[in-house]
Amino acid sequence: MQRAIFFGLGCLFTAVYEPVGLWPLAPALLLPLMYVALQKGGREAAKLAFSFGLGWFLCGTYWIYLSVTGPGNAAGWIGVFLVVVLSLIMAAYLALTAWLINRFAAGKPWRLLATAPFCWVVIEWLRGWLFSGFPWMSLGYGQIDTALAGWAPVLGVYGVSLCLVISTTALLVALLERGRSRWLALGIVVAPWVAGAALTTVQWTQPDGAPIHTTIIQAGIPQERKWLPEERQPTRDFYRDRTAGATASELVVWPEVAIPSVSDREEAYIRSLESISAGSGQTIVFGILERQQAADGEVHIYNSVIGLNGNERQVYRKRHLVPFGEYFPVPSFVRNWMRMMSLPFSDLSPGADEQPLLTMANGTAISAVICYEDAYGAEMLFAFPDAALLINVSNDAWFGDSIAPHQHLQIARMRSLEFGRETIRATNTGISAFIDAGGNVLATGAQFEPVQMSARVQPRAGSTPYVRFGNWPVICLGLLVLAGFWLRSRSS
Repeated sequence: MQRAIFFGLGCLFTAVYEPVGLWPLAPALLLPLMYVALQKGGREAAKLAFSFGLGWFLCGTYWIYLSVTGPGNAAGWIGVFLVVVLSLIMAAYLALTAWLINRFAAGKPWRLLATAPFCWVVIEWLRGWLFSGFPWMSLGYGQIDTALAGWAPVLGVYGVSLCLVISTTALLVALLERGRSRWLALGIVVAPWVAGAALTTVQWTQPDGAPIHTTIIQAGIPQERKWLPEERQPTRDFYRDRTAGATASELVVWPEVAIPSVSDREEAYIRSLESISAGSGQTIVFGILERQQAADGEVHIYNSVIGLNGNERQVYRKRHLVPFGEYFPVPSFVRNWMRMMSLPFSDLSPGADEQPLLTMANGTAISAVICYEDAYGAEMLFAFPDAALLINVSNDAWFGDSIAPHQHLQIARMRSLEFGRETIRATNTGISAFIDAGGNVLATGAQFEPVQMSARVQPRAGSTPYVRFGNWPVICLGLLVLAGFWLRSRSS
């Protein structure tokens, strides 16, 4: 019965994130999880946390099933298999977190406060990169509209997670303690929120030059029709005509693989765009696949962004590919029947870890990332502080009318906040958006419809503390604290 209750609490935890956005649920639902980690045995705490995590990720990632069985044309059992296996793995991380908290806290409330936040954030960090990682639904993303978001430019999303768990465990201590200890714990409950609110007033970066008139173009083509041969020419015409008509714009951004083809087949079309760019002074940034043959004869396909600034053709290639979406970590004899059949290619190749920034005609440097890559904030740090703007091109059409595009927009907002840069987010079917350096959405386009939307985007210079130090202050502190308690427990 207890496991069923915790499974239900985990399902409810999905409402912390967009599109529901009930952020107060996070501390309310974490309280019982921390309580069992303190009061139960280690094995029982791990089992209940596993049930919580299973409900959390089954409800929070059901859209994977939609993507592989809808546009992907895969069998239903494959979609179920992927969602269940992913959720089991994520639940195992949460079980490990509860077991570690139980071991370090040893039933003592103040030791819980000293160790639980660091146990949580270290394991959350591990699941964000280990075995390719899945950083989706980190705690900090659900707090993007709270005072705790003030910590993001300082400590990143994991710092926001840390502050939330500190506040929550301090509240549990206050409920369990008496006298002065209770008042001290209550002070710790509010301290991260008060400090976070103060940090939101700090301008970590500064405007750099005049605002840039920017246009996002979204065709709104459903994923199941995107690669049909009869759609190719209308798609080409739509993007080229809309771009040529956006004469007031200095920067025009199209989505991920906006042109459903490979660049070597579209050379004449790209040259026509170069003529538009050179004649108007526009910089045009668009997604397309690239096909290149290596010296050994092997053909590589890249998910790329091409930037045209009137003087040169620039390329950014996606580095962090999606397992079972863009590459298949399985033997070749099972790859063909596992892959999503709506894509004309099987495995894509990753780009280099560090690549030159895109540069506009006026010299403004841009950091470009493709779709899922913006969930890996630390991998984007190489571009800053040189990059004055951030562009994310995505294709959330895979996920239909689910919660995934809303969750993805929340992640993009966090990156703007961490880096102190405005984001231009162009997607195939939505949610396209302009995001300011404070992580606030300035404008969004309608989903599943053709969209052309413009705004003045402000390039910025300077570095936030997160740009300088990344996740290391939080993770190193967490590891040191846990190592200290571990050594102490062994010596005693």
